[in-house]
Amino acid sequence: MNQQEFWNKKYLRDGYLYGKKPNAFLLSCIGNFKKTQRFLCLGEGEGRNAIYFASKGFDVVALDASDIGLKKLEVLAQEAKVQVKTKCVDLNNWEPSKKYGSIVASFLHMYKDDREFLFKKIESCLKEGGFFVGEFFSTNQLKYESGGPKDIDLLYSIDDFSNSFLTCSKHKIEEVETILDEGKGHQGKASVIRVIIQK
Repeated sequence: MNQQEFWNKKYLRDGYLYGKKPNAFLLSCIGNFKKTQRFLCLGEGEGRNAIYFASKGFDVVALDASDIGLKKLEVLAQEAKVQVKTKCVDLNNWEPSKKYGSIVASFLHMYKDDREFLFKKIESCLKEGGFFVGEFFSTNQLKYESGGPKDIDLLYSIDDFSNSFLTCSKHKIEEVETILDEGKGHQGKASVIRVIIQK
């Protein structure tokens, strides 16, 4: 099953799997983002983060492998009366053609062997001074039932980020326990890695 098939199956159900509220950590970092520069959401799914930042005046582009997820994003955008540009693409096949002042991701599932290539693409398309901010399930998430993959190769360690983004400043790379409240898909205690990285 490829990425599109996997996520389409998840997003076919009624409602919004991870809710309509933005990820709390991304929301807490809004002061790092400039409205004068393009804003990119990676693996954005049904659109909760993209819609929020668009509603705050950012010029948002959302990428995801699931066309069904992006259709639900577009419905949400109409309800919120905001515009979000979307592109249906597997991030392994994504070829950035523009620079972005802000790039965000929440719970992006990327196999360990594919991360280095993706991180290099993110680094290359960040503007000087721009931020990459994300929250990811850590390898310790296997102990919890609050959501996320049960395959350790889809979970992250601090080293994944410490050993990448070598031209950037790493303001935060930390593993923390938190309580998730994101729709039906993410509920309860979780182990996450939070990153704030600046080009």
